[in-house]
Amino acid sequence: MSNLIEKPTPPAANECCESGSCNPCVWDTYTAEMQKWRIQQSELKAKKEVQSKPAP
Repeated sequence: MSNLIEKPTPPAANECCESGSCNPCVWDTYTAEMQKWRIQQSELKAKKEVQSKPAP
């Protein structure tokens, strides 16, 4: 994993028009980016746990 993903910031209140017609909506983009960030965080945590296990 060479590039760490910065935790996304939720859209500001004025960034969403709340019409439901935008494609993609700023919230859709935020949700997708959060999912990528969470996956990367889980992978990093798992890798750290494997590396911290003592050798048999």
